Amino acid sequence: GASGSLDFDAMVLATASKNGTPHARTVLYKGLDPDGGIKFFTNYKSAKGRELSANPKAALVFFWSALYRQVRIEGKIRKLSKKESDDYFRSRPRESQLGALVSMQSSPIKSFDELDLKFEKLERATLGKEVVRPAYWGGLALDPERFEFWIGRTRRLHLRINYQKKGKLWIKSLLSP
Repeated sequence: GASGSLDFDAMVLATASKNGTPHARTVLYKGLDPDGGIKFFTNYKSAKGRELSANPKAALVFFWSALYRQVRIEGKIRKLSKKESDDYFRSRPRESQLGALVSMQSSPIKSFDELDLKFEKLERATLGKEVVRPAYWGGLALDPERFEFWIGRTRRLHLRINYQKKGKLWIKSLLSP
């Protein structure tokens, strides 16, 4: 982060539109589900949500520059259960819950002042009430089919270890830097 601390839970999510245009953005890692899927949460109507609905293949990258380490993961995306999405939504700070209701993620807005006013109006309207997760917001999981572990070394002879899923097996190979 800005303070120089490592954001271990930040990961870049790469998606592609139906026509193959790539897009990447940073999302937060929210753990593994029982099936080994890598979890994150989003607005399903956002640009990434629409892209993943049309093309449910994605890539994740964890990069820790201070450690000279990177992990790349590729796989297929699936939605988490409504219960898991509800449980996670309830665990979020109230302001984050309200933000999910106010922001139509990736849609154009007229001004940030208008967004702030919309938030404040909703905050007053829901005072003392539980904020309910909107149906368009919830969890996704990437089911890994490939991992690559990168460890920086001197002379640019970086170590790259690849694991590719073949059926129920993981096949390990070393890759040239």
